[in-house]
Amino acid sequence: MNIIGHKYTYLTFSGALIVVSIAAIAVFGLKLGIDFTGGTLWQIGFGGEAPAAADLRASLDKAGLKDAAVVFEAESSGALIKSKEMSEADHVGYFNELRKGFPKLEDLRFESIGPTVGGELKRRAIWAFIFVVLGISSYIAFVFRKVSRPVSSWKYGIITLATLFHNAVIPTGLLALLGNLTGAEVDTNFVVAILVVMGFSVHDTIVVFDRIRENLRLERSFRFDFSSLVNKSVNETIARSINTSLTLVFMLLALYLLGSANLSYFVLVILVGTVFGTYSSIFVASPLLTLWNKNDYNVNNR
Repeated sequence: MNIIGHKYTYLTFSGALIVVSIAAIAVFGLKLGIDFTGGTLWQIGFGGEAPAAADLRASLDKAGLKDAAVVFEAESSGALIKSKEMSEADHVGYFNELRKGFPKLEDLRFESIGPTVGGELKRRAIWAFIFVVLGISSYIAFVFRKVSRPVSSWKYGIITLATLFHNAVIPTGLLALLGNLTGAEVDTNFVVAILVVMGFSVHDTIVVFDRIRENLRLERSFRFDFSSLVNKSVNETIARSINTSLTLVFMLLALYLLGSANLSYFVLVILVGTVFGTYSSIFVASPLLTLWNKNDYNVNNR
């Protein structure tokens, strides 16, 4: 496959996705969950077949929970209710009110997070993201420190950062769109999912870069085409990258289709991030490396 020869097509596609994702984030914003804003997570069971969504919504409105968000869990015939922070006394009152309409109602879980705790979690999430980005880029630059011909080692780290941004912003843009359409929220699960995506995708990028490094070491001539060498390296690793990613993709698809509704967005973020992470390792990282090789002419004409 002449991947490097069609690099502008692949990079244009990625650039378009990034622009659309950033636009979705800017227009719709990210709907923060109770983990970051404070609030209550309440899981209830119906002791049998779940009622219609309209009936539960009417009961919640009657009980005084008009602004609560509801997610049904088909596998447990229950529902997750997310609302503003409530006291234990309010919790008991709402439960008793709902039982009037649903006599078999069960109180399965009740968690309340204050705004102070939510703010602290938000700060920790931001710092975790920063430390991961800095750690990964520093590691890449260190590992490739002995590779200086024809691309400086620190450029591998910068390109890795670019692909990490690509892999993180696309699922974030998707969640911003889903937040507007379906009420999807950004919580600590989302932060974990993004960090997982970054860790997995950088593994694929390192595999490709490492093969480029090995081929550079084997190249004894001072006259060689760097773009051809990169294309050869990508083709030598593409099967491994795709096959490794497919094993994870199949598992994530099963979890998304058959797993808990409470984890559906968590799984979706990892799934989308994995797909585009694999794409970026093959079709973005290596083409960027050849574009940044300003010494390509000198390498070919010494």
